[in-house]
Amino acid sequence: MTSRPDDPAPYYRAHVFACVNERPAGHKRGSCKERGAEPLRNYMKSRAKELGLGDVRVNQSGCLDRCELGPVMVVYPDGVWYRVGSTADIDEILEVHLKRGERVARLMLRPEDGPLKGA
Repeated sequence: MTSRPDDPAPYYRAHVFACVNERPAGHKRGSCKERGAEPLRNYMKSRAKELGLGDVRVNQSGCLDRCELGPVMVVYPDGVWYRVGSTADIDEILEVHLKRGERVARLMLRPEDGPLKGA
């Protein structure tokens, strides 16, 4: 999607969607929630506030369909996907991506990572 000259200014500079979807125990795809996504999302939300990132919104989301790679999150409007496994990963994303506008290459997911939709 492209922005247009008549579009309003964005309400947030960045919007992070962190999957906290939960599937039934033993589901073949697993889920982000069973891999610790909820406390990681909560940590990111509180750290963003502590860091004064008022122009960044951190929300939970339902399934983002990258279950096998979770926990996952996506940063918009950049469209950059990350796999996170620790609070240190969250701190790095906050500092490098959301404060400096760079990318955390070691945590980035690409479209070819993991099963494709419908595969």
